[in-house]
Amino acid sequence: MKKSLFLLGILPALLFNNTLAAQETLTNEALLKRIETLEAEKNKPKEWDVSVYGWVRTEYNFDSRQSAYSREYNLNLFPLDEKLDANGKDINEAGASNFLAITTRVGIKFKGPDVWGAKATGNIEADFFGNTELNKTSAGSGSTGLLRLRHATATLSWPKTAVTFGQTWYPTFIPEVFPGVANFNTGILFNPFGWAGQIKVSQKITPELSLNVVAYKDREFQTANAVGASTNSATFNSSMPTFHGQLQYKGKNIIAGAGAEYQSLKPVIESGGLASDEKVNSELFFGYFRYANEKLIAKIYGITGGNLHHLVMIGGFAGYENPNGLESYQPTKTSAFWLDLASANTKIAPGLFVGYTKNSGVDAGFKNLYMRGLSGTRILDDVWRASARVDFKQNKFSITPEFEYTVAKWGDINNTAEAENNTKNLGNFRGMVRVMYTF
Repeated sequence: MKKSLFLLGILPALLFNNTLAAQETLTNEALLKRIETLEAEKNKPKEWDVSVYGWVRTEYNFDSRQSAYSREYNLNLFPLDEKLDANGKDINEAGASNFLAITTRVGIKFKGPDVWGAKATGNIEADFFGNTELNKTSAGSGSTGLLRLRHATATLSWPKTAVTFGQTWYPTFIPEVFPGVANFNTGILFNPFGWAGQIKVSQKITPELSLNVVAYKDREFQTANAVGASTNSATFNSSMPTFHGQLQYKGKNIIAGAGAEYQSLKPVIESGGLASDEKVNSELFFGYFRYANEKLIAKIYGITGGNLHHLVMIGGFAGYENPNGLESYQPTKTSAFWLDLASANTKIAPGLFVGYTKNSGVDAGFKNLYMRGLSGTRILDDVWRASARVDFKQNKFSITPEFEYTVAKWGDINNTAEAENNTKNLGNFRGMVRVMYTF
């Protein structure tokens, strides 16, 4: 009897404990499922993703001679020719210096939902370089220090094909293969530079080999202006964009490529009071190579062609007088080559750059010259540059001193727009320090 009463007494307790155990088990299972759900949500690709990047960049530079420049001596091109005063003293043999932060940059990268089965990405980037030079005759007016659009693109990427719309680098500027100099000139005169509105199609032929086809219109930098032309009117007047084709190989340590372009511009629509359909047609060819390992980065680039003015290189085009009263045009020929060697060390990385460019003129008989590298009756024959730098890096912070020497050979213009007589080599030494904090 006592045994039965005892069993009846503990039975409710046993049932209660079993119920609690069952509840605890269910709770643990639910918790596990919740964790798995959260992990799945975490690993699920984001429909939208946005990231901000850029840098704060400050440069101090000193030049031993007056030079062709942009934005208050921030970007130097080539030493100016002699300018003798009444006493025979060269006025341009005078130094200059400046301290600027206008190359500070900010950008946004973003991606969104797939479009027609393609990954959709975009990029907007700007700096404070401005679009116009300081006007010394208008109380300092100009856009230096104001926001300037660099890149604005949207890209659709399929497994083997990508299409990019918007403004980005000229296709002759290769982001993986450009001079690593500290100077903001980025090898200008020897390496193409600038941005253009364009549509670009990239097609993978193999995992390493791709074909790029681009149609673009000049924007940020333009060709020279003929008589009666306004800024960039040669591009606006032309109904045809510039066409570009390029093959590129990307391996583990090597990037190499070659390409060509065809451009047809219409400098003016009126010449001598008559409607004009005259064009300046030109071609260019280029090639590049990059090798990199854990110790060394080596880059080589070469380009040759007509009317390379829009790439911020010497040259342009010539105007010819015709019996019908219209001015016709031919491109001047320019070639350039550069080599850049740098250490791949993540802390202290020295580097060396050398570049050379040559003006090869145009057919004889021209009446006018519209080109960069021209000063009155004097013209550039060639320009070479050598520079040495050391990049001191710590995390996202870097300090880079650089010494640069540029020599320009000036001479009297002959009948083929080349320097022939009274040639003179004039050099400019630039010393600079660049400080950057990247984010």
